[in-house]
Amino acid sequence: MKNFAIFLKQARLDKKLKLTDISGSTGIDIALLSKIENGNRYATKKQVHQFIEILKLNEANAISVWLGDKIMYELRDEDYALEALLLAEDHVKYERLNNGPVVPDKALKLLLEQADKLKKKWSKRKPLDGIQLHKMKEYFNLNYTYESNKIEGNTLTLKETFLVVNEGLTVGGKSMNEHLEAINHADAIEFIAAVANNQEAFTERVLKEIHYLILKGIDKSNAGIYRKVPVYISGSSHIPPQPFIVAKKMEEIFEFYLLNKNKMHPILLAASMHEKIVSVHPFIDGNGRTCRLIMNLILLANGFTVAILKGDNKSRVVYYSALEQVQSKNNADDFFKLVAQTCIDSLKEHIKLAG
Repeated sequence: MKNFAIFLKQARLDKKLKLTDISGSTGIDIALLSKIENGNRYATKKQVHQFIEILKLNEANAISVWLGDKIMYELRDEDYALEALLLAEDHVKYERLNNGPVVPDKALKLLLEQADKLKKKWSKRKPLDGIQLHKMKEYFNLNYTYESNKIEGNTLTLKETFLVVNEGLTVGGKSMNEHLEAINHADAIEFIAAVANNQEAFTERVLKEIHYLILKGIDKSNAGIYRKVPVYISGSSHIPPQPFIVAKKMEEIFEFYLLNKNKMHPILLAASMHEKIVSVHPFIDGNGRTCRLIMNLILLANGFTVAILKGDNKSRVVYYSALEQVQSKNNADDFFKLVAQTCIDSLKEHIKLAG
């Protein structure tokens, strides 16, 4: 009761609202609201959802705090409360990991079928000429580096990215970090391509190596290392988990991957790993680039081409909005469809250029 009380009162104060404002919007008596905020009365689930709507709270965070209080209230006098909680955690974890692969709706299923047909066509049309294949990879990798960095605010143009990555030139008026972001991302693409070609397992070591490549020369102390401080995502209602549970969350994500890598469609698996890891936000910086590289590592390992999420303003809004739907409403449909359509677009362009 105390944790939710503190959570609720702080949220109200952050919005600069009075108890009378909340009472007027919810119909809940002021005296009752005061008792809830002071931890002397337990809020009902209906009331919690009213608070979420009025205060624009993150649903997952609010319900989690409320449920935590409810569980502790029920177990407060039990001798083996901690043991029971640990056992319950294991049961919940087991159920989540074994709830079966995602069942796509009709629209998503059609996109996956189209992607599979195009992948077969690409496999037959894939150039045998080493020079042509090299040029195609150079073209797509350059565009991937440009678009992925653009999503994160890098201001290098496509031409400037080419000069930095392929010619080793310095572009006037651009920061050193922007140059390093381009060089590092290009190196990271080569790394994931090698991992996929060698059929190496995707492990935590590979994840940290990708992140190290992204931040090398930019933030050496945090490159390839899970964060040790809380983080907040600008413009998002989603609050990543506290640093002391990041390692555990990541362990669960890799367990999910191992359990589903031979069950889920590769596109859905790639998209799932992207959104799950980026939602944990395990690193101080570079999470977006790292997660898009992970997504493409899984796609490449399964015979698909590099899927390039665009960095223009309109595309970036669509991308972030789709992620927000997963993080705040546990609805991955839009994100799955976005990734599937991006894969289709990439395959079509590869086939076209192959002639």
